[in-house]
Amino acid sequence: MKRHLLLAVLFAVTFPFLADAQFEKLKDSVIQLYGVVMTADSLKAIPSVSVTIKGERRGTQTNEQGVFSIVVQKGDVIEFTSIGYKPKLAEIPRDLEGNHYSLIQLMVTDAEYLPATIIKPRPTKEQFDRDFVNVPVPDDALETARKNNDESKRRVLARTLPRDGGENSNLLLNNNARRATYYGQTPPQNIFNPMAWAEFIKAWKRGDFKNSK
Repeated sequence: MKRHLLLAVLFAVTFPFLADAQFEKLKDSVIQLYGVVMTADSLKAIPSVSVTIKGERRGTQTNEQGVFSIVVQKGDVIEFTSIGYKPKLAEIPRDLEGNHYSLIQLMVTDAEYLPATIIKPRPTKEQFDRDFVNVPVPDDALETARKNNDESKRRVLARTLPRDGGENSNLLLNNNARRATYYGQTPPQNIFNPMAWAEFIKAWKRGDFKNSK
């Protein structure tokens, strides 16, 4: 029991010193990194460059003047990436004195070469004229609207497209009103209605009853 008590006392006495030493070591390894990223050929600032610590999910970006600032540790590897430029790496010195470090990072343009495109002429003018005339041209919005407003097209759309909420509501209200109007009596039959026969004949002539394949 006395041995455990002695160990506890020794730990309580030495722990603050160990914690202070660990804190001083960590404090000494933390660096405030300042820098600017520019083009290597014209020394122009590059904005929106990603500045990340390699192997960690932490980083920042350069501002409009190409300037950035980030907290790193000694020995960290900083990666600079931007679209149109080759990525660059910069290592923070391990034997750095102090807690501030600045650098100027130059980046080189990354040229991308596309595969060659070979343009061949038409063999004859007649073939070009024939192909130009026969090329199918898709309908624009105005032509599509004109076709959809055609009477026959509207009838087809009315039969095939489902009703929306407003149409279903109107149909339900009309059916309820019809049932309320002829409540307690026999509703009239359209077979004796001359107007219904006239509409039937018109629909027959139009071909509304033909089976569409």
